[in-house]
Amino acid sequence: MLTIGKLSAATGVKVPTIRYYEEIGLLAAPERSAGNQRLYGRAARDRLSFIRHARDLGFPLDAIRDLLGLSDRPDQSCASVDRIARQRLAEVEARIARLTALRRELERMLSCCAHGTVGECRVIEVLGNHDLCAGDHQDMMPKVG
Repeated sequence: MLTIGKLSAATGVKVPTIRYYEEIGLLAAPERSAGNQRLYGRAARDRLSFIRHARDLGFPLDAIRDLLGLSDRPDQSCASVDRIARQRLAEVEARIARLTALRRELERMLSCCAHGTVGECRVIEVLGNHDLCAGDHQDMMPKVG
């Protein structure tokens, strides 16, 4: 049995995150020692490793909840799992397309810069006037602030 600290070290998931996953039901409530310390077995470690890996791949918590539920029923078709993974892949591909467009715009801005003074800088000029951009990229990145 592992304490929460040892589970954290074994999986690379921070202690507050483990507690949060318990709170939202992704992890079952652990056994408790006589001193009321959380104790986790191999199943909890494996489940937490699954969650961590899914999070590393960018799956949202709702999708992870669905995937965990599906993994608990190993005899059924994996069509639902495939659908969730395809959706995540589509999200990744869309983000790559947005980032590629942003890269092209930044490259274009830099290629137009004469490397003179800031007052003549094309980068500053384009950043100050969106109409000078080659394409529309306003919705390509998450809003800041």
